[in-house]
Amino acid sequence: MSVTAQPARPAPDHHAQFIELLGESLAHNAFIKLVLAKYVGDEAELQRLIIKPVTVKEQACLSFVYRYKTRDITKNLPLAEGVAAIAALLPTSFKNAHLLALTDEAQLEYSKKNKSSLFKSKPQQLREAPSAEHNREKNRFLDLSRPFLADLGVTDAKQALIPSMSRKWKQINKFIEVFSHALTSSPLKLDQPVRVADFGSGKGYLTFAIHDYLRNTLNAEAQVTGVELREDMVTLCNSAAARLEHPGLVFKCGDVRSVAPSELDVMIALHACDIATDYAIHTGIRSGASIIMCSPCCHKQIRLQIQSPALLKPMLQYGLHLGQQAEMVTDSLRALFLEACGYETKVFEFISLEHTNKNKMILAVKRAEPVDNASLLEKIQALKAYYHITEHCLETLLRADGYLGTRR
Repeated sequence: MSVTAQPARPAPDHHAQFIELLGESLAHNAFIKLVLAKYVGDEAELQRLIIKPVTVKEQACLSFVYRYKTRDITKNLPLAEGVAAIAALLPTSFKNAHLLALTDEAQLEYSKKNKSSLFKSKPQQLREAPSAEHNREKNRFLDLSRPFLADLGVTDAKQALIPSMSRKWKQINKFIEVFSHALTSSPLKLDQPVRVADFGSGKGYLTFAIHDYLRNTLNAEAQVTGVELREDMVTLCNSAAARLEHPGLVFKCGDVRSVAPSELDVMIALHACDIATDYAIHTGIRSGASIIMCSPCCHKQIRLQIQSPALLKPMLQYGLHLGQQAEMVTDSLRALFLEACGYETKVFEFISLEHTNKNKMILAVKRAEPVDNASLLEKIQALKAYYHITEHCLETLLRADGYLGTRR
């Protein structure tokens, strides 16, 4: 009896399959974004390439954002030319590609020996379609099908948004959007564990969201700690984290003074009252955080000290204006102190006032290069002198640790 040799089964062409998936998502207007990571080319400071759909002069294009340590370079290419460019970059320049479409995701990975692996998710509930209008796209960074949303009462058993939670859902998505943009401009590397602390985590909506986004969207190892004073909330969130299989997510009872990690990559403190925000910012700086996200609340320390110039007193006789001045001065000083400590800092409206009356965010991302902060410190002292401010909590904490020298 003779046995006929069977030809060896050819290895799957994962590269071709991935490019085909990309083409299909574009053809069906389902493409959201593509992230190329694990760069192996010759440009030392290039970190990743982010590709999104845009419309330029009424032509559908792909926007290529080359993310460097200290800058971005954007190039827009027609669809066919863009797809060809992506195909050429894998795996010669990038070893990892993550495709996000409206209904599914795909990830292409290459080993050091260029052995490929292709992972595809099962079709999911339809995501919100992105707008291709240049510089005005509004993507959802989380999917309503994520289990933690149902467990925390944002969605129902059918993964539909509960109407009364629509404001919270918008806040969660906006928070992740802000974090995502900060992450791409920060010096953080996703091939190492990302250490996050969320002070005042409450019921854990944002804490679960950032852990889920890091782990399940960006495929990074996340070590996230929620810190909350209320023991019942800590117990509730730890139970949910265990039940939902969120490894690396833990909640601790305490505040920013009692639970202070020695090393952090991301420090979050939303709605910390008065000087608690200063303690949180100080903790982020002291622990070496690359990203600091604060949403201040109350500004009692500075309001009690301010002595407004005589010219402004007719305007500030109204209590509302006096409070707004204290808020503006306090948070401006906080932002300037962060700049002096080597951070690029923004102060902006976190979410529309129709959703919350606590809507300001201070976002600080660590600079790659040190700054000469002598002129910043002079501006800070001039501002304090103008308003007769003798003490700012954050300044006191930073000076005690020697953080306000002349190069940082």
